[in-house]
Amino acid sequence: MAAWAERLSGVRGVLLDISGVLYDSGTGGGAAIAGSVEAVARLKRSPLKVRFCTNESQKSRRELVGVLQRLGFDISEGEVTAPAPATCQILKERGLRPHLLIHEGVRSEFDDIDMSNPNCVVIADAGEGFSYQNMNRAFQVLMELENPVLISLGKGRYYKETSGLMLDVGGYMKALEYACGIEAEVVGKPSPEFFRSALQAIGVEAHQAIMIGDDIVGDVGGAQQCGMRALQVRTGKFSPQTQEIAASTSLCREHRESQSHPSKRPGDEHHPEVRADGYVDNLAEAVDLLLQHMDK
Repeated sequence: MAAWAERLSGVRGVLLDISGVLYDSGTGGGAAIAGSVEAVARLKRSPLKVRFCTNESQKSRRELVGVLQRLGFDISEGEVTAPAPATCQILKERGLRPHLLIHEGVRSEFDDIDMSNPNCVVIADAGEGFSYQNMNRAFQVLMELENPVLISLGKGRYYKETSGLMLDVGGYMKALEYACGIEAEVVGKPSPEFFRSALQAIGVEAHQAIMIGDDIVGDVGGAQQCGMRALQVRTGKFSPQTQEIAASTSLCREHRESQSHPSKRPGDEHHPEVRADGYVDNLAEAVDLLLQHMDK
């Protein structure tokens, strides 16, 4: 108890990841994670300031909020910090005209953006849109520019839907970086500017805020680099322990013998570079702890 009181002392604001913390996306709108609807309601009834932070780039902010409202969450569009609106602001400020490699679900966010004669590429989680043809066209646009600019709406490796883990934008972003010899500008977690924007929206300093997320690198590591504290929930993409994947018995003997070491995915609680300020089973437990130690 004393340890939690020390870790949560002075918290005035809470940043909440959405996918994997509030709900798991998927067909039919996805499903709320047990206890998360009431946990959000309890937070919003408390004196703590709350902001929702997401790297969602397959849905517009309006569509995402609609999904969450239908699942029972008390949330409005103005309470969400998302990468697409932030990217549009950057494009306008810098006079950039993007070639878009994005999901159709988020294209409406760019309706007011000039896309004639592109001088940059914006990449997001395009899902089925990540065809060779589309990736190659983005590559060609970048290679034709004297000063190529690649902007990525996040750099996540994967995320969790109700049907299982799904490949995220990060791998495709890295492919374009490698092919073009450039480094992408990331808008979204773990970008420090993204977290600062969310904190500014609720008027809370980094040392007074805590991030709650399921991604050890994007949520936890990104928040900590900004001077915030961070809790990781054991829901969503959380990896509970080292998972050893032995060679399948259906593989030929020669292949099995060549696998001298089984492949491994390290558990998040033993990540080699990032350690959360605390690990909780779910958002409901995190909110219980925050409200218990709010003024301590």
